[in-house]
This record gives sequence, C-alpha cells and structure tokens, in this order.
Amino acid sequence: MSQTVFITGASSGIGRETVNYFVEKGWQVVAAMRKPEMETEWKDNEKLMLVRCDVTDEQSIKHAVEKSIERFKQIDILVNNAGYYLFGPLEEASAEQVKQQIETNLLGVIRMTNACIPYFREQRSGRIITISSIAGRTSLPLQSVYHATKWGIEGLAESLQYELSPFNIKMKLIEPGVIQTDFYERSMQTTALKEEYEAYGNTVKNNVAANGAKGSAPRAVAEVIFKAATDRRNKLRYTVGKSRQLIQVRKFLPLPIYQFLVGKIMTQV
Repeated sequence: MSQTVFITGASSGIGRETVNYFVEKGWQVVAAMRKPEMETEWKDNEKLMLVRCDVTDEQSIKHAVEKSIERFKQIDILVNNAGYYLFGPLEEASAEQVKQQIETNLLGVIRMTNACIPYFREQRSGRIITISSIAGRTSLPLQSVYHATKWGIEGLAESLQYELSPFNIKMKLIEPGVIQTDFYERSMQTTALKEEYEAYGNTVKNNVAANGAKGSAPRAVAEVIFKAATDRRNKLRYTVGKSRQLIQVRKFLPLPIYQFLVGKIMTQV
C-alpha cells in the first residue's frame, strides 16, 4: 500500500521541491497551499492531490485533512513547512506583523500537528516532520520575532516527543541552513527602518541576501526530509545546507564571543 505525505506551504521553495521528490519516490502526496487554483504543473497526477490549506485558519486545516483522508484513506507523514521570514528591529515591527509571524510560523505548526495527532494515534503510527531552521538554535541580528517562532518550534517538538512516543508517533525537526529559495525575497517581510536603524539594518539585510544567493539547493532539504520520513532511527534533529555549522559554533563558544563574531560578520560592508 502506498504511503501518504501531507506537505504544507507546497507552492514554492522547499515545499515544492519536497512534493516533487516524494512523487518521484512513488508516494501519494497532498500538496497543501493557500491558492491551489494558481497551480498549473501538478494537474494530471493521480498520486498528487492539491488542497487549499491556510495554517492560520483551523477550519481550513480541518477541511484539508478530511479531504486528504477521504482521497487516500490515511496520512502517514505530516510535513510542517508553511512559514515566512520577518526581518527588522522589534521596535519597528507592527503588532500585526508580530502576530502574523507567530500565527503562521508557530501556531500554524501547532494547529496542523493537533489536526493530525488523532489520526496518527488511532492508526498507532505517524511522523510529524517540522521545518525549523538553524535559526531555531542560533541567533542573528534583526530577526528576533522569527527566532522566537523557530526556537518555539524546537521546544514544541522536543516536548511532544515524550507524549506521542507511546502511540508510535515520531517527531522530526529539519534544520536547514542557508538555502537558495525565494525565502529572502518573496517570502521575506521587512519592518520599517527608521533613521536610528537604517544604516545598520540595510547592511545586515544586504549580507543576509548575499548569503542566501550562495545557499544550498532546495533539493538537498527535500532529500533530508525524505530520509527523516523513512529512516528507523529515533533521531529528532536533521541539519542540512550551508551555514549549518553555525549550530556547533553557537553550542561551543561562550555567548559573548559568539555574538561578537556574528555581529562583526553581519555588519561587514
């Protein structure tokens, strides 16, 4: 019997590449996105289902999961991929920007996970794979709200591992480094940069964009997601991509030294 994977944020970047990779491997794939009507390349594959799913809307999630089970009879893997990147000083972030970042990146993961747990628990199997980031275990300037969501995801998954293991439900975290996607363009939202932050903010933003242009291919992340979906290891975290070594640097260096070095690198002109 074919296995089924449900992938959120499937319209672009890592999500899109992951859909293609699982299809190549013969899986049944639910490609969940906010605007499936805009998709033109995935229309004629009987193993691929497009479904409307907004992770900030519980009814949208409920409907998407129900439709997927109706079509494929069960879901074996959930890939929490939907998310975006908020850049800029916290002081300049609007209340709506902060709320929306948390609604999508953190609460969206919680909603999707909660929607699938009853099905996984009933079938006594399932894997919940969540796309975190090296930003879930490190820190960079002008990304405080984004870091808050990714650090939150890390704690969420680590704790859920205790409560879901009796039902043979496994938690997996994918921690990409710098990846070549539209993450630093279309999927990036920027707060205002008033005069006090303008020079510093623009320098950091330019360095972030330059690093993004030199990142690893999304295919590398898709391959690691597939590995997390199929291996038999009780492993929680999988790192992938350029700059992933930053996690080890953060782990072993004293925090003041780490922050000094990162500060210097991110403000190079």
